[in-house]
Amino acid sequence: MAHSEVLLLKPVEGLGGEGDQVRVRAGYARNFLLPRKHAATLTQANRKHVEALKKRRAVREADELSGAQELAKQIAKVSIAFAVKTGDGGKMFGAITAADLHDKLTAAGVVIDKRKIHLHTPVKTLGKHEVKIKLHAEVSVELAFDVVSENPIVEPVAEAKPEESRLTEKKSVKRTPKPDVEAAS
Repeated sequence: MAHSEVLLLKPVEGLGGEGDQVRVRAGYARNFLLPRKHAATLTQANRKHVEALKKRRAVREADELSGAQELAKQIAKVSIAFAVKTGDGGKMFGAITAADLHDKLTAAGVVIDKRKIHLHTPVKTLGKHEVKIKLHAEVSVELAFDVVSENPIVEPVAEAKPEESRLTEKKSVKRTPKPDVEAAS
């Protein structure tokens, strides 16, 4: 298998950031990275270009980190509550998902990608819950939210029949014996 050394000009998911020298398959470099200007072939002139790319990468990463920290401060100030419909005994209809949390956050003025909200399972119970929001590799924040019922919770009343009445309801069935076939002949 032929491999090729390339210099990344832009960050590529799962491969590296700008200024990285990576070894990839020749077809991947020739058909994807080079035509889209994500990478350049590694030559002596490009090696000198590495320092400028690394400086640009450091500035970009510092900006992303400070932006994530500011966003974390914004999220920490937000309080979210969901009013949901409930049935007997406070059982919820439906569930609260990461998309619902994203909608509430955008309504509160926090712009965030919904893929950064890490809610492992949808919330199906009333009460106080927490979700982890990973904004950056080094910055994550816990967001607490409440799930409350929008209608009053009525406890179900179970009708319990006494043991005696259940016994008297059974009727005894009298069975008649079948005629004996051998006796009739």
